[in-house]
Amino acid sequence: MTREEKATVIEDLTAQLAENANIYLADISGLDATTTSNLRRACFKANIKLSVVKNTLLAKAMEASDKDFGELPEVLKGNTSLMLAETGNAPAKLIKNFRKKSDKPVLKGAFIEEAIYIGDENLDTLVNIKSKEEVIGDIIGLLQSPAKNVISGLKSGGGKLAGILKTLSEK
Repeated sequence: MTREEKATVIEDLTAQLAENANIYLADISGLDATTTSNLRRACFKANIKLSVVKNTLLAKAMEASDKDFGELPEVLKGNTSLMLAETGNAPAKLIKNFRKKSDKPVLKGAFIEEAIYIGDENLDTLVNIKSKEEVIGDIIGLLQSPAKNVISGLKSGGGKLAGILKTLSEK
């Protein structure tokens, strides 16, 4: 690989790191062709971009990036695969589900919305992270509950002010 090719790869990786808020580093070495193909297919279905990267080039891309990756470059040893996703917990769920059949992929580290997770022991924590859409849904559900109580109080009060006040005060 020439210097120009390496510079191009570093630029591409830097752009990918800048565009994604959810970055996972995993080790998929040792998987046979069929298992690797199944992993790639599962990543495609889950809208996760999976690519095998050279550690030195990824480290340089991390340095060139505007993001603070903290200790994440230290895990760039051995084989490294880069997993990029729009949803913070999607790669973690995929890894956990995939490991029911195999001991790989192994989570090396993750960068989720500026939070850094190092090591495979953080997999369960990452699986439980809620996406923005899930949090907004929870908030809307919590806000709808009191509104439903008021509406049901208004309906059961018989339409008279005294009955409505009595029903609402009981709730």
